[in-house]
Amino acid sequence: MTAETPREGSLEAPTRHPIAWTSEGFYDETELMAELERVFDICHGCRRCFNLCDAFPTLFDAVDESESGELDTVDKRVYWDVVDHCYLCDICYATKCPYVPPHAFNIDFPHLMLRGKAVKHAQGRTSLRDKLLTSTDLIGKLAGLPVIDRIVNAVNRAQPLRKLMKAVLGIHNNPILPEYHSRTFRKRFAKHERLETAPVSLGGTEGRVVLFSTCFCNYNEPQIGEDLVAVFEHNGIPVQIPEKQSCCGMPKLELGDMAAIKRARDANIPELVKWIDRGWDIVTPVPSCTLMFKQELPLMFPDDPDVKRVAEACFDPFEYLALRHKAGALKTDFSGEIGKVSYQVACHLRVQNIGLKTRDILALIPGSEIAVIERCSGHDGTYAVKAEFHESSLKIVKPVSLKVADAEPDSYVSDCPMAATQIKNGLRAAGAGCSEATEKSHPMTLLRRAYGL
Repeated sequence: MTAETPREGSLEAPTRHPIAWTSEGFYDETELMAELERVFDICHGCRRCFNLCDAFPTLFDAVDESESGELDTVDKRVYWDVVDHCYLCDICYATKCPYVPPHAFNIDFPHLMLRGKAVKHAQGRTSLRDKLLTSTDLIGKLAGLPVIDRIVNAVNRAQPLRKLMKAVLGIHNNPILPEYHSRTFRKRFAKHERLETAPVSLGGTEGRVVLFSTCFCNYNEPQIGEDLVAVFEHNGIPVQIPEKQSCCGMPKLELGDMAAIKRARDANIPELVKWIDRGWDIVTPVPSCTLMFKQELPLMFPDDPDVKRVAEACFDPFEYLALRHKAGALKTDFSGEIGKVSYQVACHLRVQNIGLKTRDILALIPGSEIAVIERCSGHDGTYAVKAEFHESSLKIVKPVSLKVADAEPDSYVSDCPMAATQIKNGLRAAGAGCSEATEKSHPMTLLRRAYGL
């Protein structure tokens, strides 16, 4: 089934077509606007996605307020507003849209929005702020320098300086910004005493993993990486890290900078293939990076066999542990408790279609009570910190934050550490505080605690 020959109705599973980002037509604004109009008209008639991100309310409100009440009298500038409000969470495609391929309408809304972002970027309409915010490796290296990290963290906590940042850089003064660490995860791991044990291949896994630590876990929350290593090694799974790694490319994807993604592929894929050749699996602790390797890069480079090999060898950490547990190889010698947990399922994890593996593993801990929240946090890495989008992000996260507040859990977590921070933003904005005993944490941190490590 191809985009050119869709079938009218189908019981086949949804499929995604390769992203034609190397073709000239992909960047033709006239062709883009025609496709936006076709898809927006269908979305306007359907409206099933009204309660997801702000891309859809922006479109639907513009139609309802137009002269004719139809798309034909909507100002085309609104189309670009819709593109800006989409942060490529993929939830509309995965859970809502009835018209995804192989349907005759052939709608892939997130990848159409990606095309819009790519056109804007190719036209030189990307702001300096957005270029900087998505240069996660560069910012991490600079902000993570000794002494500089303390200054940056202090500035990020100081409201007078945050207001100045809002005025000058367009970064909202209210959202919590991530901390930076001069003792990055990679530096900590270099001093770590490696587990020397023979790997046991079970459940579709090799029993040893190379950890793609991601920019966020390396520079911002290295504790997550340390917790993952402790849990995996406790289960007899040796862990190594690549000698070289760059950003996976997801931040640049959300910017539409396709050339930067190619550079990320060229840097990471050959290094990861070396580990696959030696019999190692790949694990990434942030769902967005996993999704980048498992879905987006294969769709951008469908003819690259190495990209395909990396996609097949890449696992979410709890997916990996669940496979080991199914094969009877996961230790359940828990000595601690985690109590009542509100667990927000990150969008980029939901769309991987691997099930609720994090919940399943945490539920093995005696006395645990895991309440699942399958709603978007509205963070998107950079969307929630931008001055023009922060209020929209709070509207998106509000149902999640209220569920957490009502549950009064011992902790609230998400596989995406930025989503957990956004829940905290939402709790603070709504005045829906939890008890002092409630903590923001990470599922891997809770699992390590339960093991008593």
